[in-house]
Amino acid sequence: MNIFVFDIETVPDVASARRLWNLSDLDDDAVAEVMYNKRQQETSGGTTFMRHYLHQIVAISVAFRNDDRFKLWSLGEEDSSEEEIVRRFFEGIERYTPTLVSWNGGGFDMPVLHYRALFHGVCAPQYWDTGNENPSFRYNNYLGRFHWRHIDLMDVLSGYQPRAFAPLDQIAGMLGFPGKLDMTGSGVEERFRAGDIKAIRDYCETDVLNTYLIFLKFQHMRGELQVGHLQEELERVRKYLVESGEQHLANFLASWDQMAMP
Repeated sequence: MNIFVFDIETVPDVASARRLWNLSDLDDDAVAEVMYNKRQQETSGGTTFMRHYLHQIVAISVAFRNDDRFKLWSLGEEDSSEEEIVRRFFEGIERYTPTLVSWNGGGFDMPVLHYRALFHGVCAPQYWDTGNENPSFRYNNYLGRFHWRHIDLMDVLSGYQPRAFAPLDQIAGMLGFPGKLDMTGSGVEERFRAGDIKAIRDYCETDVLNTYLIFLKFQHMRGELQVGHLQEELERVRKYLVESGEQHLANFLASWDQMAMP
């Protein structure tokens, strides 16, 4: 089985807001301020978090696990366009037909990816198939909330009850995994404006790691991984982090080791 764990990072889509609201005379900072004000008005001051279609994707990170390897990376390069990283994401699905795994991917990541793929004209027939081309997709496809080609761990573990939803870092920490380290999602826009795409990609990769580690525990809980195999998979991740040579992954491993201490 091919497992494809993913996460995205976004910033407000100021270009679309400028077009939608005729704000051509304003710079990006001013447009973003208008976006936040409008969103607060819509929600009576409840949130400034943008509607799904007003997000621009600036990073997509993935962990890939198949029969003989585990790999973690961010799609494209630091200077890759949004269109390229979105296209690469859906090309991976077309090529490998993986099981997608996410944390709140059904509620946020995939709807944003849908809108951005629509915007950029990205074609992904296998992802959108519900059985017309492949009969096996009729009762198990990427779009069905209760299907298993996309496992949104937050949704599944909550019993599909919004009142039982939980943050990724809290569940990771509860299980002895690092959770958030030096950055949170609220800091992505600031790093983006500073041109620090690497920090965003590094942060996104650690979120993917947390999601994958929770997924391994979930697989054990539902009988897909025996205890011995679970430990093998955890050690496989540790070995990968040691051999990666990447500082943010070394920091993740150090935090993981510290949390495992009595």
